[in-house]
Amino acid sequence: MSILNADLRTALAGVTGLLIDVDGVLTLRGRPIEGAAEALAHLDRAGLPYLLATNVSAVSRATLASRLGERLGQPVAAERIVSALSATAALTARRFPGRPLGLMATPDAATEFAGQETTTPGRAQAEGLALAAVVVGDSPEMMGHDELDAAFRQIRGGARLVAMHRGPWWLGEHGPTLDTGAYAAALEFATGRRAILGGKPATSFFRQACARLGLPADQVAMIGDDPRADISGARRAGLRTVLVTGGKTAPADLDGLPLRARPQALATGLDEAVAALDIGA
Repeated sequence: MSILNADLRTALAGVTGLLIDVDGVLTLRGRPIEGAAEALAHLDRAGLPYLLATNVSAVSRATLASRLGERLGQPVAAERIVSALSATAALTARRFPGRPLGLMATPDAATEFAGQETTTPGRAQAEGLALAAVVVGDSPEMMGHDELDAAFRQIRGGARLVAMHRGPWWLGEHGPTLDTGAYAAALEFATGRRAILGGKPATSFFRQACARLGLPADQVAMIGDDPRADISGARRAGLRTVLVTGGKTAPADLDGLPLRARPQALATGLDEAVAALDIGA
C-alpha cells in the first residue's frame, strides 16, 4: 500500500500513549495550528497519556509550558514536556556526575541543569578549568567566535562534545532560522569529534520519553513533522510513527527518503491523528 493511502486507524491500532512534537504539530511560526488545542483537550478528556516531545533547547520546560499555554489558549503543564534540553540535562547527569560542564545555553535553559556544575567554555578557558563536556544548545549570544573558539579548544583538550539536537534550521516567526545543529556540526568538523546527542533523533530520547509514560515503545506513537528528527529516531526506538504534513514537510518531500525516515501513516494535523485513535469522545 502506498504511504499516501496509509490507514491512520490501522497504524494507530493498539496505541495507548503519544509523543507529540510541538513546532509543526501544535504551533507553526509561533502561532497555534488549527485543531491542535482541541485535539489535546480530547486526549485529556479520554485520559490517554501523552507527552510533548520537542527539540526546543532555548528555554526551560516551565517557560515553554507557559508560552504554549498562552498560544493554545489552555494550560500546559511543564511535566507534560520532554525536550532536547531536559533530555540532555538528564544525560549529562548520568554520564558526567560531579564534573564541570561548559554550557552553551541561555540562562533560562541552564535552570534544567540544576545540581550540576556548569560554566561557559569562555569562563573555563579564562580560569584554566578542564571541562568534562561542552554542551551545545540554542543560544545565539553564546555562538560568537570567541565562545566557539573556547569550546573548540576544550574539546581538542579532551572534553566531550554534547549536542542537544542536530536540527540545522527551524521555521521561526521570520521564516527558516539557523538552529543548534549547525553550530554542533561546525564544532564536529573543526575537532573531528562526533557529538553525543541528547534530543531527537537519539534513541535514548525516545526511550526516556516512553519510560516517563510507563509504556512499552510499541504501544506509543510519535506524531511529528520532521522525517529525520521525529520519524527515523522513533522508528529505531520501536515506536509507531505518524507524519503531520503542512509544516516543514509535504507528502512530495518523502520521495527518495530512506525507509527509516518514512512514517507508517500521514495526517493533515494532530486533530486527524487523534480522531483515528480508539479512544472515547
